[in-house]
Amino acid sequence: MPFRVRTLVSGYPELTTVLAAAVIGLAVQPPLAWLAGHQGINVLLAVLVFATAVTISPSALGRIAAAWRTLAIALLAGITVLPVLSWAVAHLAPAGPLRDGLLTVGLAPCEIASVATTVMAGGEATLSAGVLIGSTLTTVVLAGPVLRLEAGPGASGVSPAGIIVNLAAVVALPLAAGIVVRWRLPAAAAARADKPAGLAALVTVALLVALIAAEVHLSGRYVSVGLALAAFLAGSAFLGWLLGLRSGPGPQAALLLTTSMRDFAIAAGLAAAAFGASAAAPLGLYGILVLVWGTAAAGFLRGRSLRGASALGAGQPQGEQHGHGGEPDGPPERNVEGVV
Repeated sequence: MPFRVRTLVSGYPELTTVLAAAVIGLAVQPPLAWLAGHQGINVLLAVLVFATAVTISPSALGRIAAAWRTLAIALLAGITVLPVLSWAVAHLAPAGPLRDGLLTVGLAPCEIASVATTVMAGGEATLSAGVLIGSTLTTVVLAGPVLRLEAGPGASGVSPAGIIVNLAAVVALPLAAGIVVRWRLPAAAAARADKPAGLAALVTVALLVALIAAEVHLSGRYVSVGLALAAFLAGSAFLGWLLGLRSGPGPQAALLLTTSMRDFAIAAGLAAAAFGASAAAPLGLYGILVLVWGTAAAGFLRGRSLRGASALGAGQPQGEQHGHGGEPDGPPERNVEGVV
């Protein structure tokens, strides 16, 4: 058993870190809940967005334009289908803060960690970065008005202008600042910045999970919340599969993961801004579910790609595998155009 635990920790560091943070958040609730109610979520969210933006290279930004059609379709589906899906599944939960929090899941942009899981799956990292940036901008502009529409007559406390301002401060500005910082860094310094920025992002995600979990007060009502989140995850994964149906393996992986993994931290920030800190409670559970799903899906897709490559190689004559005269033709090309 200890060996299996060590294998899990070394193979899935993000997942084990998030699970540990969730346990801490549930066990040490009062001080963490106080921080969540005093802008702690927003501060950590700004740090997370900035740290992630620092890892996005200028060359990746330039390649996004080449995939504008696929990108536009993914963004349009994300801002139209997913809010409707989250509104539908929210009605599986009882009225009140839990249902209010569920409304925000479909309005969140793609999960920041989906870029990493796309790379793990051998997918198109450039496309996933484009969806991350584009969906973040559409969330900033449209989340407030759509949330007001979704919440209905009881949405008197929802201020679209206030939500837009809040998202601009904690998402749009840190995103722009991180991209500018990366652009201004010399190449060598930028390469050295990737590892600490990634570590900072992981630590910040863990802290966010702990703060959000501190708002969770487990009861029978969370059974319906769990069912609603599972239904949303299944529906968004199906949408991502449909979007990539006519694409190659690389874009398929990127579209599946970015569409099905919505950012629980930004959803929590939306819920807290619109309905109060208690509405962010379901997003901690969603964060755990979506990171488990993303990691598992990436591992499956990577394994399937490797099995397909092995089968293709085994089916070719030896001369074709190694070029003329038995010499290798060179390293195989990767699906990933660039790693963010």
